[in-house]
Amino acid sequence: MKRLLIPLLSLLLLIGCQSDKGSAPEGAKEAPARPSGAMRFVTIGTGGVTGVYYPVGGAIGKLINDKRDQYNLRISVESTGGSVFNINALMNGDIELGVVQSDLQHQAFQGQGEWEGRPQAKLRSLFALHPEAVTILAAVDSNIESVADLAGKVVNIGAPGTGQRVNALDLFAAAGIDPTRDLRAEGIRPAESAGMLQDGRIDAFFYTVGHPNGSVKEAVAGTRKVRFVPVAAELIDKLVSQQPYYAPALIPVAPYPGVANSEPVPTFGVKATICTSADVPEDVVYTITREVFENLESLRVLHPALEVLTAQNMLEGLAAPLHPGAERYFREKGLL
Repeated sequence: MKRLLIPLLSLLLLIGCQSDKGSAPEGAKEAPARPSGAMRFVTIGTGGVTGVYYPVGGAIGKLINDKRDQYNLRISVESTGGSVFNINALMNGDIELGVVQSDLQHQAFQGQGEWEGRPQAKLRSLFALHPEAVTILAAVDSNIESVADLAGKVVNIGAPGTGQRVNALDLFAAAGIDPTRDLRAEGIRPAESAGMLQDGRIDAFFYTVGHPNGSVKEAVAGTRKVRFVPVAAELIDKLVSQQPYYAPALIPVAPYPGVANSEPVPTFGVKATICTSADVPEDVVYTITREVFENLESLRVLHPALEVLTAQNMLEGLAAPLHPGAERYFREKGLL
């Protein structure tokens, strides 16, 4: 009898539990289901912590991380050596997103420059960010008032793997200057340049960056008087005509009290862009693109260089094909 009663009682209890589950009050809402699958992690490679790339990466990461439970997606931000490093890391699968200068995006996809004969066929673009001016800052006592005056001086052209090094070499080529023979070229990071300029260890440095910039402010605020070195109109015209990714630019002086220049300084520039690899899943890129474009106001107030962002100009300067995830969002919104 006991053997019969135990299974019978278990069956009655099971039926009772199922009946209770179906008897929720009318109109009661079930708790939303958590997205299925494990948390996915994305790393965005940026640049030096004193530039614009790093806080931009942090802002993009915050947009996603605030909704990580909704998307099962988390972004971490990594300070890196810059554009060349980021492209190589993207292609190696070491990072999933990277901030990249538009000129280097073009060269990498076409197999030019640092990637001569090795097109990075899996490179994909998401969107563009702020314009970046090729900035040359020199000590007044070094008597550098033009690009030609850099000859015979100690000049930091940027560490290997940085965009400013590529831009500096392009400018030297246009000006007929051989950096291996005509000057002493240093290869240090922009974050170190301000201190070295003020200490008298270098005469000038290059920095391709959005303005205003913390490292440039540091250099200007020192006791050694400094100036922005203008790029002559004929050199700008030559570079713009030779390369589709260069454009004329002006360096503002208002954010830099104490700089020797009194008017905006002519130069040339590129755009910062967000890139990825064709191997990154479409839904991941779609989610990131959507969050950025639907929260543009949060990005605009992050840094003065980003105040000019619009949905339209964020599709300019993209040489690599759009990632399918980004393209899907842009088509949904009628931006393509």
